[in-house]
Amino acid sequence: MSVELALLMFPALLVLIFMGFPVAFSLMGIALIFGVMRFGDSAIGLFVAKVDDVASNYVLGAVPLFIFMGSLLERSGVAERLFEAIHMWTRRLPGGLAIGTVLLCVVFAAATGIVGATETVVGLLAIPVMLRYAYNKSLISGTICAGGSLGTIIPPSVVVVILGPVADVSIGDLFAGMIIPGLMLASCYVLYILIRCILKPEDGPRLPKEVDGPTFLQKLWITATALIPPLSLIGMVLGTILGGLATPTEAAACGAIGSLILAVAYRTLTFPILREALFKTVVITAMILLILMGGTMFAGVFTATGGMVGAQQLMAAAALSGWQTMGLLLLIAFVAGFVLDLISLILIVIPIAMPIIATFAFPGMDAGEVKIWFLICFLIMIQTSYLTPPMAPAIFYLRGISPPEITLMHMYKGVVPFITLHMVVLAAVLSFPWLALWLPTILFRGFG
Repeated sequence: MSVELALLMFPALLVLIFMGFPVAFSLMGIALIFGVMRFGDSAIGLFVAKVDDVASNYVLGAVPLFIFMGSLLERSGVAERLFEAIHMWTRRLPGGLAIGTVLLCVVFAAATGIVGATETVVGLLAIPVMLRYAYNKSLISGTICAGGSLGTIIPPSVVVVILGPVADVSIGDLFAGMIIPGLMLASCYVLYILIRCILKPEDGPRLPKEVDGPTFLQKLWITATALIPPLSLIGMVLGTILGGLATPTEAAACGAIGSLILAVAYRTLTFPILREALFKTVVITAMILLILMGGTMFAGVFTATGGMVGAQQLMAAAALSGWQTMGLLLLIAFVAGFVLDLISLILIVIPIAMPIIATFAFPGMDAGEVKIWFLICFLIMIQTSYLTPPMAPAIFYLRGISPPEITLMHMYKGVVPFITLHMVVLAAVLSFPWLALWLPTILFRGFG
């Protein structure tokens, strides 16, 4: 009876979420009800142990540090400087403003690690400029939504800092594995925009040549002062992790200090800006850790009541192959992304998916490599879900910052080509696992 009880936890959770209860409290409430039903007062001891696990997890210390780094960079004018520097070089290309926006999203995603922050900041900067030059509104919408979603697959992603411990996989391996697929997605965005605007110049017209624009040497100076410092900060954070010189928490601390130094160097650090960055850090960190704690309690009760065994028995009864199982798990993640935020999705799906996927052998890969490969595909899939209507969190973010002339229909039409590009990249990573495994193998010489 305990297995059936565990499998009822998911329908009960969905009912609470659809009724409008916050995800964190829904997870905790279901865990409490089913835990007490199965174990009585002993369930409280399980919950205390899970809270202690979250509170004492050293890796999770990177979460507030990365958030602070991104918040301070967001408020200290770094994005505006990057916007100017990148668009100087792309403005004369077909669709140059949109191409520059994608490149800005790549850099800012690598600097912040926060999905919503990238879309909001870049959107506020780029949308008025693209509208001024009569860019197609669907192209504007798709570019901002897709570019903003790169925070999921471009390291250092806060989502991956949560994903690593939950999946029991090295964050450094995941960061390394994300790089090639992430750059593939960004390259596909740029190529699509360029081809579309060559075939239909009215969708993304070339900007007129500036009469009194900066000289080539001035462009180099603006680029050096605006682009090199944040790129150096990103290189320091990722380089120390990928080079094995620092843990993610230590690298995040270096990034937080580096963002302070950068704000001081740009002469934009003021007490109000610092206070806002600290306040946002506390709010976002509290939200993430509350969801994480609820998800850990939910997963603990589900496992203790035999839910993991029940899920594996169901998969075994279905007699699916490894490829079919992987496809089913990715489809579940895609659909679940319609109703769950990224952190909740990870906490609910990954504890069930990892033991199941570990039971299958794939040609040319050991168990550690299969984990990395699956998780990179999982990240691409939940990033696709983030863009996909009708729920599409990316569209909700865009609606909050876009002017009235950009309608919901523009947004829905705009994201469709980019969703197609996601499926192309996902198919490539599924077909050629080395796209996700080559860098981790080179950098770390195997998996732990």
